[in-house]
Amino acid sequence: MTAPEIISHLRSLRSTAGIAGQIRFGIEPRTEHLGLAVPLLRTLAKAHRLNHPLALDLWISDIHDARLLATFVADPARLTRDQSERWVRECDTWALTDALAFLVDRTVFAATKAHLWSTRQGEYMKRAGFATMAGMAIHRKELPDEVFLAFLPDIARESIDDRLHVKKAVSWALRQIGKRNPVLRKAAVAEAKRLAKLPAPSARWIAKDALAELKA
Repeated sequence: MTAPEIISHLRSLRSTAGIAGQIRFGIEPRTEHLGLAVPLLRTLAKAHRLNHPLALDLWISDIHDARLLATFVADPARLTRDQSERWVRECDTWALTDALAFLVDRTVFAATKAHLWSTRQGEYMKRAGFATMAGMAIHRKELPDEVFLAFLPDIARESIDDRLHVKKAVSWALRQIGKRNPVLRKAAVAEAKRLAKLPAPSARWIAKDALAELKA
């Protein structure tokens, strides 16, 4: 199927109930919104794995659901730094941000982008940095501990950002780093305890959220 054919198919599946349900979970993009469930999109993606040209065509459709599908079919080996930068700037929901992060986390430049995006001011761009860290902790089994220890200063620095989608992503990154192995768990718990002593409510929330899982 070509990109226009896939887009036509996606539009034929548009779900008013799905749109309403996603809005209740804070997914309300500026672009066209079809309300399609992620499992459905992942099923559709299976026939087009690593079709990077198709992913690029789907992204420029300006349809939220097609952009999600683009992240599922894109080839991380062919994704460029510039493409990832353009895409992250266009993410307008936490769902699309996380989907993109789970593509970027498999690239050779994942750590560089994670560090960089964590410094950005936009809520979704900053979230992308920490979602990429979380994704790397989950998916990149071959990486050494030093990669993840280097993320802890980013986590500490941005723990004072009380925006919902940021603080949740910061906690997510800290928790996933801590779950990799005993060494990183010890480091993550120590970092959470430091955050718990900060005056910022968001830092204390992140600490509580992380410790509830890492000390269980």
